[in-house]
Amino acid sequence: MGLFRATGYVASLPLVSVEDLVADGVRLVLLDRDNTCVPRDAHEPPAEVMAWLERAREAGLRLCLVSNNFHSSQVRASAERMGMDVVDHAMKPLPFALVRAMRLMGAVPGETVMIGDQVFTDVAAGNLAGVRTILVRPQSRKDLWYTHVFRVFERLALRGVAFEGE
Repeated sequence: MGLFRATGYVASLPLVSVEDLVADGVRLVLLDRDNTCVPRDAHEPPAEVMAWLERAREAGLRLCLVSNNFHSSQVRASAERMGMDVVDHAMKPLPFALVRAMRLMGAVPGETVMIGDQVFTDVAAGNLAGVRTILVRPQSRKDLWYTHVFRVFERLALRGVAFEGE
């Protein structure tokens, strides 16, 4: 499969099928914060993300935010608003924060999925941790300067990949 290949590609988090996750035996969803749940240029998750999170909880899925963002107060505030646990300072693509989140949430890799917007952090970390991965398109074009550099290489890595919902 490869370190930088996701299990699935979906245009946005709200388009990820909660029913399919449950049917595939997923019990824990690890979520990136910036540009996956919360647009990089905003502090609040969009209403459609909040609705997806509620559907996921109603289906019995556990949710945990796993973020590289080093502004802990912002990350924790977002997690609280979205009603989920959090592991911050994740240092993705290293898998340690994902392993910590699984331990915190009482899950194992076979029943866990990582959903994020970056190939070289979220997808790589998920693959290194042995969990399924879903790559979504970023919610905003605003990114940190170095993320813009990674996005150039990401476009190359994603050539020919079709995103469900586009």
